[in-house]
Amino acid sequence: MGATKTEHFTERQNQIATIAKALGHPARIAIIEYLVKVNECICGDIVNELPLAQATVSQHLKELKNAGIIQGSIEGNSICYCIDEKTIEILNTYFSKIIQTVTKDKCC
Repeated sequence: MGATKTEHFTERQNQIATIAKALGHPARIAIIEYLVKVNECICGDIVNELPLAQATVSQHLKELKNAGIIQGSIEGNSICYCIDEKTIEILNTYFSKIIQTVTKDKCC
């Protein structure tokens, strides 16, 4: 397998790519939308919301957490997940700059 050559890109570019990759599955989008709706929840609640096995939901939660999109804290025997606002702000800033550029400088 070839090298990804991520060292050739800026830290910000790698960060955005990691976040975007984590967003690249509809189950993860559904998890994010659910967390936004309830503002906080326990893993079991997420499993009840999705047509997926608990192990599959846990894997998607792990990917979202590794990308920094969600954070989790242990409460008794459960993990409570919520959206990490800092990561959402990073995406907001990134896409806002693109929108401003595209809106100002029509390229086509």
